[in-house]
Amino acid sequence: MTRSRIVPDPIARQPWRVILLVVAIGAFGQIVLYSAAGGSLQPWALSQGIRFFVLLGAALGISYVPERIWKASALPAYVVIVVALVLVELVGAVRGGSQRWLDVGIKLQPSEFMKPVIVLACARFYDMLPPNETRRFGAIWPAALLVGIPAALIAKQPDLGTALMVCGGGVVVMFLAGVPMRLFIGGALALAVAAPIAFNYVLHDYQRNRVLIFLDPESDPLRTGYHISQSKIAIGSGGIWGKGFLNGTQSHLDYLPEGHTDFVFATMAEEWGLVGGCLLILAFILVVRWGVNVGQHATTRFARLTAAGLATTIFFYVAINLAMVMGLAPVVGIPLPLVSFGSSAQMTVLLCIGVLMSIDRQNRRAVRW
Repeated sequence: MTRSRIVPDPIARQPWRVILLVVAIGAFGQIVLYSAAGGSLQPWALSQGIRFFVLLGAALGISYVPERIWKASALPAYVVIVVALVLVELVGAVRGGSQRWLDVGIKLQPSEFMKPVIVLACARFYDMLPPNETRRFGAIWPAALLVGIPAALIAKQPDLGTALMVCGGGVVVMFLAGVPMRLFIGGALALAVAAPIAFNYVLHDYQRNRVLIFLDPESDPLRTGYHISQSKIAIGSGGIWGKGFLNGTQSHLDYLPEGHTDFVFATMAEEWGLVGGCLLILAFILVVRWGVNVGQHATTRFARLTAAGLATTIFFYVAINLAMVMGLAPVVGIPLPLVSFGSSAQMTVLLCIGVLMSIDRQNRRAVRW
């Protein structure tokens, strides 16, 4: 008897390997949050777990949306999110000194939705262009505006980390669409020239301090450099095998700030050591690799660009957070997806995975036909 007769096709055709891998990452994140709370489901692990499985169910539902819907809704969704970002600037809720939320009964952060939407919008733009038009100037400036407008609005909130991720997702799609390399080199040189001006006249004081602390983390270890110093201590003290579950000291004794959000990897590494950290990184690598493979097997240009852009968005989340907690990049407030406490990054990454599963479903259907 064939598998299709034992298990219903809609269930059998799910990419169960990546689904189980995502569940494993999410479950491990809840274990870390349980420990960070001193061995309690409250206030973080239980609510994180409920949100995770609800959003995972939503991602599985999204996987049944056909590609034509994503293609038709890409640019309208982009316009809606840009309007929402403008409304954030006008009437947005302020929290922690930043104006990033719209209060519509629940607090929404439009900048999080822009991370996957910018990929869909840029992919749709280049899908509408004939391939031989991609290397012309008319194929570059509209995409630059698509990326630049929301990035500028997000940077003004201020949320530099999210603005950089929006730029990164858009630039990756532009590169894969065939925009000439010389333009990227020219853009990099222009950024290098503009960086000192931006540092002195554009960045806020706390953002400048983060850059300075990144360059010299020991210059102010008890104030602006405290997060990085304690994060390095936590990671280093875990050694190869870690101190053991519930035996971390940096987080349990409140030496490590934000040990359940942005610096959750340091909390994990102290208890699970280098081995636990490497296994978690490997799990994320496998998820990103699956996303890239989905793009390589896609049958349309829109699907290829979308899959590659969304896989890169997940990669940026992980890479920026790890570089930040290890002192290899300035602190920019990017959480570790599926592990850090909070719904925003969890929602964005599971939305990306849902769209990737949708493209993967279409790929497998095309092969069967």
